Amino acid sequence: MKFKFILPALTEATSPLFRPVKYSLFPPLGLATLAGYLSDDDEATIHDEHVERLNLDDEPDVVVIQAYITSAYRAYEIADHYRARGSYVCLGGLHITSLPDEAAAHADSIFLGPGEDIWPQFLDDFRSGHPQPRYQSKVRTLVGLPEIRRDLIKRHLYLVPNSIVVSRGCPHHCDFCYKDAFFEGGRGYYTQTVDDALAEIDRLPGRHLYFLDDHLFGNRRFATALFDGMQGMGRLWQAAATVNTILQPGLLEKAAAAGLRSLFIGFETLDTANLADHAKTQNLDRDYTTAIQRVRDAGVMINGSFVFGMDQDDTSVFDRTVEWGVRQGIETSTYHILTPYPSTGLYQRMEREGRLLHSRWNQYDTRHTVFRPARMTPGELETGYWDSYRQFYTWKNLFTAAATKPTWPQRGRHLAYAAGWKKFEGLWNAVIRLKQISQMRPMLEQVLSGLGRIEPNSGDSVRERPSTLLPIVAEQEMTG
Repeated sequence: MKFKFILPALTEATSPLFRPVKYSLFPPLGLATLAGYLSDDDEATIHDEHVERLNLDDEPDVVVIQAYITSAYRAYEIADHYRARGSYVCLGGLHITSLPDEAAAHADSIFLGPGEDIWPQFLDDFRSGHPQPRYQSKVRTLVGLPEIRRDLIKRHLYLVPNSIVVSRGCPHHCDFCYKDAFFEGGRGYYTQTVDDALAEIDRLPGRHLYFLDDHLFGNRRFATALFDGMQGMGRLWQAAATVNTILQPGLLEKAAAAGLRSLFIGFETLDTANLADHAKTQNLDRDYTTAIQRVRDAGVMINGSFVFGMDQDDTSVFDRTVEWGVRQGIETSTYHILTPYPSTGLYQRMEREGRLLHSRWNQYDTRHTVFRPARMTPGELETGYWDSYRQFYTWKNLFTAAATKPTWPQRGRHLAYAAGWKKFEGLWNAVIRLKQISQMRPMLEQVLSGLGRIEPNSGDSVRERPSTLLPIVAEQEMTG
């Protein structure tokens, strides 16, 4: 039986003129995970439209499409096409779970929530000739998963093919996050066994890893055992964490000793009233400056995440946030316009208040204003968002932020990392078009290692070794 797994893309990710590097960072790991459940007699292929043109002239038996909100229309278009050709079409993902009735019109079966329990059930039903139109996840466990079909991933098309997920969900409940709707009806946060996670890491070639977990540090016992087990593996890796876990004694240091070199941190806002409004309790009463210093002392770089457009924000929020990030010496900043995703608490509140402007899902990308802000116009919010990116990544601010580091190797790493992400877009576009992005991976590893081995130690500073390399690197943006 022939299975075709598809990750649809946004138009900008397939443009022949310009392709943002963030769409070529990670392969579709979720689809490769589902492929692991197939039998040896099945034929499977994975197609990521972000990095390759999609051939629609074939006739697979089963087409499986993963849909995010901004790719929903494209996902439906592909689904309708294959249904017309006689293929059995399955739709799953965040957007499908949020709006199942909308999605059901375009699929033979839809999948709501994580797939570890419902996908094997579908395969049994399909092979017996009785597939169901809707599957709802309820059993939440990562015990006994089959090996991910990484052989189906075209590694050369990605900067970071060694992406990995060892947990599901997040223990927190921010009102703008998709997570609660996706995990409704079962546990919202759970992990693999430590042994299984370490075995998956050990199977990955090369040196660099990126943990795509929503919150790798969310279970302290699991994280501690994982980091202990990774000691001596010689890995360099990146991940995401919250401010409160960074402030926990010992955990960050264990991660750094195991190879952590870059951390995505959701600061979101500098206003405590905004944090309370959106149930971002894990950031309330936390000292951001202390957290940043702890990360810096561990020899780890920061990608700070910030959201604009919360109800306490006026037009002054943009300059204040940029200036604060530069002053704190954050290597990279990722900015977002507050976006009320369907089925979230934020969406429900905005809908009650009549503040939603439209439901054109392809613009729910955190770059467009899709609601009426409380203290500025929609146009002012979008203008401020784009201006913030331009201002943070000026050469002046890059050098100013780098100067906050105490040593020249740290300053050099900061500049290579930050400039590589935003100042060399033409280079990234060229290597993507030539399908040579994998050739940039050694440079990424060199920067993460600190331009000559910046490493954490038991004190409050970092150890240095000289290097003549000054390569360019890209950092991840966590949203579309």
